[in-house]
Order: sequence, then C-alpha cells, then structure tokens
Amino acid sequence: MSWFPERQQRTWLQQICEGILKTGPLPKHVAFIMDGNRRFAKKQSMESCQGHLKGFDKLAETLDWCLDLGVCEVTVYAFSIENFKRPKEEVDYLMELARQKFARLMQEKDLIQKHGVCIRVIGNIGLLPADVQQHIAEAVNFSKHNDRAILNVCFAYTAQDDICNAMKELAQGVRAGDILESDISESLLENCLYTAQSRPVDLLIRTSGEVRLSDFLLWESTYSCLAFVKVLWPEFSIWHLYGTILHYQRNHSQIQIARQSRDIEREHQQRDSDHRQVTRELASAAPEENASGDSLSLHGRVQIYAESRRQRTEHFLHNLYARRNEFLEKIQPVRMTS
Repeated sequence: MSWFPERQQRTWLQQICEGILKTGPLPKHVAFIMDGNRRFAKKQSMESCQGHLKGFDKLAETLDWCLDLGVCEVTVYAFSIENFKRPKEEVDYLMELARQKFARLMQEKDLIQKHGVCIRVIGNIGLLPADVQQHIAEAVNFSKHNDRAILNVCFAYTAQDDICNAMKELAQGVRAGDILESDISESLLENCLYTAQSRPVDLLIRTSGEVRLSDFLLWESTYSCLAFVKVLWPEFSIWHLYGTILHYQRNHSQIQIARQSRDIEREHQQRDSDHRQVTRELASAAPEENASGDSLSLHGRVQIYAESRRQRTEHFLHNLYARRNEFLEKIQPVRMTS
C-alpha cells in the first residue's frame, strides 16, 4: 500500500463530527504506539508478518485522517530496540518491510512534495542493517525542507536510549570545553534528544488495551494527554481517533496550565542557577579582580553570564545537529543519473 493512499470521501456523519471537533482546540502533534499487529494476525488466523503489513496500511490511512484534521506532526513507534529480541524470522521480516516501504516512499517523491511532508526517523539508526540505514537517509534528506506536515518514525528507538545518548552528548560537550557543567539544565537536555526539533506532544495514543508507554517518548509525554484505546492497531478507525481528540479537548486546559507552570519554573531555576554561578565566581576571584569590576552590579554580571551561557549552548547544539545531519548525508546511497 502507498504511503499516500487515495483519499476516502468522508460520510456526512464524519463531516459533521469533524466540524464539531474543529470548533475546539485540536492537537498539533499526535503520537501513536501502534500496538496489536501480532494479536490481530492471530485473531484473523494470519501469519504475524501479515499483521505487520496490515499495521502499515492502517498507518497510511491514519495519516490521512490526521492531515484532514489539521494535525501538523505525527510520531509513530515503528520499531523498539527491544524488538531486536524477538524471533529472528520476525525481525528479518520487519527489516525487509522497512526496506520495501522506504523504497516505496522514494517512488512517491511527487506526492511527498505535493503534500509537503517532512520525514524524520528517530532512534539509534546505527543499530540497523546498512542498506536500511541508506533507505532511511535517502528519504530523510529528500524531504527535510518540507514543512507542511511532519512524520516522525521511531525506529530502533527507546526513550531510555535517547535520554542516555543525550546525557553522553552533554558529558562530551563538557569534556571538550564547549559547555560548562553549570550550563546543563532540563531545557538543554531536552534539546539534545532526537525529538529536539519537534513540537510538544499534545496527544499520545496507544492501541490494544495495554496501559503503559513501553519506553516511548517518556520525556516528551510528561505534559501530554494520554489515550489508551481497547482496539488492536489494524482495527483502529476514524471514530477511535475522533474519540481520542474529544478526550484531549476535555483535558486541554489542565495540560496548558501544567505546561505554563513548568515553563515558569524552568525560567526561575535558570535564573537561580546563573545567579549562583556568578556568586561563586565572585567569591573565588582575587580581591583585585573584584575591585576592578566594582562599577558593575551583581545583576549586570548575571546578565552578562546568561548571555555567554546562551551563546555557548547555542553553539554546542548547532554542532550537535550538524553532526547528526552529516551522519545521514554520509550514509545516503549515491544514485547514478543517466
């Protein structure tokens, strides 16, 4: 099935429901844990691989529904690092499915451009077979300048691996002298995650009836609305999506209040951190150094320090993102032109 299936005409009832939902706040970023493919296959007396194929078909259909509702960004949990522990036959099939689907994606370049979709693959891509890495890099690099809609595919991903990787990047930055230990904050760690360029996750949906996150977007979902749907992923319907959006709208105001409180608290913590750091530096400075700067108030010193911290962290993040982009550019296959 195509990544961009032919759009199905909405029924009059669906159109009415969409119209009603659009009068309220709509999530801009929706994440899916697409759980239940294997159970669906068993339920239908199919091979498990057929369940995964049906799961992809449902993803393509769901992306169309989201785009129609004005959802700008979708993140899907396609393959966990933990999935490598599954039987070899199943892992091999999932890798082959990835090859086929990303190759198909590049056959639909015109549709990618028409819909303005940016494809991002989030995860420890280096764990994947080399040819799968190449297919991923080609799709990501081709679509990276599109901005109408974003599809994040979490592949070879777990939140714990992502957070650990971000911590390693910060530690390396301190060792290299690019940032100071005092520069490290929640915000800086957040900007080192694979999802740094994404909007906040507004709504996270898990199918199959399981009520857990399975190491998916643990950091990003802290202030998200969670919806657990008691239906297997291939059976997920537009009505289930409508229901989760209604659930989001009922909880929207509380989520926004919590996010605002977090942002205010982070600002306070950062100001306190800058103040403490300047105070320490003044306390450890030689008396003549303090005397030479008597005309500069403590507030002024803190402002100067905050600006230098901002410049350091921006430079550090710029280099980090550049390295990640360079990695994808290096592994992209070279296509011969006739």
